[in-house]
Amino acid sequence: MEVEIATIGGYEEVGRQMTAVRTGSDIVVFDMGLNLSQVLIHDNVETEKMHSLDLIDMGAIPDDRVMSDLEGDVQAIVPTHGHLDHIGAISKLAHRYDAPVVASPFTIELVKQQVQGENKFNVDNDLVKMEAGETMSIGDSGNVEMEFVHVTHSIIDAINPVIHTPEGAVVYGLDKRMDHTPVLEDPIDMERFREIGREGNGVLCYIEDCTNAGRKGRTPSESVARRHLKDALTSMEDYDGGIVATTFSSHVSRVSSLVEFAQDIGREPVLLGRSMEKYSGTAERLDFVDFPDDLGMYGHRKSVDRTFKRIMKEGKENFLPIVTGHQGEPRAMLTRMGRGETPYELEDGDKVVFSARVIPEPTNEGQRYQSERLLKMQGARIYDEIHVSGHLREEGHYQMLDALQPQHVIPAHQDMKGFAPYVDLASNMGYALGRDLHVTQNGNMIQLTE
Repeated sequence: MEVEIATIGGYEEVGRQMTAVRTGSDIVVFDMGLNLSQVLIHDNVETEKMHSLDLIDMGAIPDDRVMSDLEGDVQAIVPTHGHLDHIGAISKLAHRYDAPVVASPFTIELVKQQVQGENKFNVDNDLVKMEAGETMSIGDSGNVEMEFVHVTHSIIDAINPVIHTPEGAVVYGLDKRMDHTPVLEDPIDMERFREIGREGNGVLCYIEDCTNAGRKGRTPSESVARRHLKDALTSMEDYDGGIVATTFSSHVSRVSSLVEFAQDIGREPVLLGRSMEKYSGTAERLDFVDFPDDLGMYGHRKSVDRTFKRIMKEGKENFLPIVTGHQGEPRAMLTRMGRGETPYELEDGDKVVFSARVIPEPTNEGQRYQSERLLKMQGARIYDEIHVSGHLREEGHYQMLDALQPQHVIPAHQDMKGFAPYVDLASNMGYALGRDLHVTQNGNMIQLTE
């Protein structure tokens, strides 16, 4: 059976992921993501109102025109998890393909909300939920099937899809960390990865996210971030002023820890910001998290400002607002607080807890610097980097290659500079550039079997 990989997006940058795998005449597309930094450098860009071609020209979404060079029919569009760099272009591109979007339950719910907010295109692809551990047949041949393997990442309900073919398995490894003690869900299913490495013809190809490949050791568990966060907030227990926390709104595990520890130090937690309300509200509705019944979640500007007025009236010492804005996004809640555009008044000594690290990208770094300066000018004290990454470090990559023993490896989710540490690492495991280690770019094809 012919197996061919099209590397469409995410092979020259971190963002706008999209990869297609052709097995015979059947194609499965993994991810359709947005490159947020290409959007953020423009003022007031509303992507939901823009045409896909304009967004492609901006470098914001994958240029999927290379799909016309693949000889086959798309059978499924499969986002691995709910981050925008993996689902943000579905509302712009999915309608071009007569295929369902297949994803885990939480991811499907986020895709549904993304599609409902779209103003330019009518996206009516079927949305199909599939749990980790389940399989589905691909095409009519009967000898190709897709499996979801549960992985842990900085968003709940993430999976790595595997295409099983007569030539061996194709494992799409974006994005994960090896977490054996996560906070809200099951550990990564390493046992299943080891089985896939030993079954049938083994693993034909492994496509891997290289984000932290240059960092030594292993990525700590979410439970480590939870302990760090508890330590930081407990140290503020006797402080009688304002405490504000911010994290990735999609990081429901972290938000749940913040909610719990706010109560432990005698403060009422409140979730503020549109995306904070979206992700946590969706997770609660789908029973991924059990928040207190009276937890306030407010996304609309007027209801947020009403809540801030209530906090100022009843005393900042009684509340812990959990807000958007950890990257210094111009319209996010924390940035507005720093500019003095909300009823919440920061004062000397007030604590601002960043339970996130700045995404290492110039636009984010500049905005985050500006946000922190504004907060400090009002007297705020910054607690930084109370966080663990959602991506594998060096040791995790060695473990995955050892478990899967793939015949071919394709690094992804980076630019050429970011691929270099992974190339070194894979070379140490016996792979060779140009033979079975394929460093590629957007818009390329890799023929694995003929």
